[in-house]
Amino acid sequence: MATTQTPRRRGLRAPASLTTLLAATALALVACTDGEPRSPGTASLSPSPAPSASVSTPTSAVPTGPVAPTGEATTVVGGLDAPWSMVRLASGSTLVSQRDAGDVLEVVSGGAVRQVGVVPGVAAGGEGGLLGLAVLAPEQSGDDHTWLYAYLTTSSDNRIVRFPLTGAAGSYALGGVEEILVGIPRAGNHNGGRIAFGPDGMLYATAGDAGDRSLAQDVDSLGGKILRLTPDGAVPGDNPFPGSPVYSLGHRNPQGIAWDRDGGLWASEFGQNTWDELNRITPGGNYGWPVAEGVAGAQGMIDPVAQWATEDASPSGLAIIDDTIFMASLRGERLYGITDGVHVPAGSSALVGVIDAVPYLVGEFGRIRDVVAGPPGTAWILTNNTDGRGSPGSEDDRIVELPLAPLAAR
Repeated sequence: MATTQTPRRRGLRAPASLTTLLAATALALVACTDGEPRSPGTASLSPSPAPSASVSTPTSAVPTGPVAPTGEATTVVGGLDAPWSMVRLASGSTLVSQRDAGDVLEVVSGGAVRQVGVVPGVAAGGEGGLLGLAVLAPEQSGDDHTWLYAYLTTSSDNRIVRFPLTGAAGSYALGGVEEILVGIPRAGNHNGGRIAFGPDGMLYATAGDAGDRSLAQDVDSLGGKILRLTPDGAVPGDNPFPGSPVYSLGHRNPQGIAWDRDGGLWASEFGQNTWDELNRITPGGNYGWPVAEGVAGAQGMIDPVAQWATEDASPSGLAIIDDTIFMASLRGERLYGITDGVHVPAGSSALVGVIDAVPYLVGEFGRIRDVVAGPPGTAWILTNNTDGRGSPGSEDDRIVELPLAPLAAR
């Protein structure tokens, strides 16, 4: 039965100014999972090579310049159970995955919540379960229906499947399941799990190393990689490793991907003991793990654009809204707004400009798992306090709407 949630508002805590974060020497003393205590922190930033033109189609949105949270935050819906991913539909509904229950919920415009369906084969445990969601609209696929894609942990692997999304707003349902990719290594942690369609129409997925660090440097393994597939699961002919879905390697546990208006791909990644990372992804690029963590200058490996002490981030979902990267943080219990230098001209060998990484909402909503563009002028965040590692409040877990305003107008 659908339930209706009463929107609640809460003031945003914004920093006094945008501080350019040029160096951080904080050392994390414990290994980074997504559940350790947090502390105030900083980011360390460095230039990184720009990607090639493999993903070059610009998005259709007209940029308006950097934005930041402002005003009051509104609870869109509460009472979610270990939610992991959310995708907004053109109909106004939003689909949410619940990791442990293995089901997909529909949040109807206005706040009613109903179950769309249960994804078969989910074997939840540790950090595994029903993870990322992505949608492909009919105008993109050429089919007469929307496809819903899901990344899930089974008893034997992590895999990507898809379903026809039938019905309409308020009555969506799942059709028959189709396998897209199977055999991604699984474990109690480091499962990756984010999926999204790029501006080139290809499906991208983040795969963790499943606790076996050697997989990240093994091109023949799907573990510790960012993967790229056609919508039906084939390997694109222009992938950097012929016949392989591997798009980049040397990753530990990436959980966020997003594209800027120039078609550049960005990814957030959990570090181990010292540094969490924000990377600009180059096709075929090696991002260092386990040889390097954070900025290391290792030969043949690509340094991150930005790094944070592990207690200050534990990053998950990414969204790029109006030239601003928003990065959800679990252990850090904050939302980072990252501006300037985000867009790199084609052929540039380094980032242009200085990056500002500003933490918002520090400690206000607890662990933040995902962030997406909301209705015009807003961002939506998804909290993650009921997954066994947080301290849930009476409304948790929830989707929260954040008003955005141009930085110059704040």
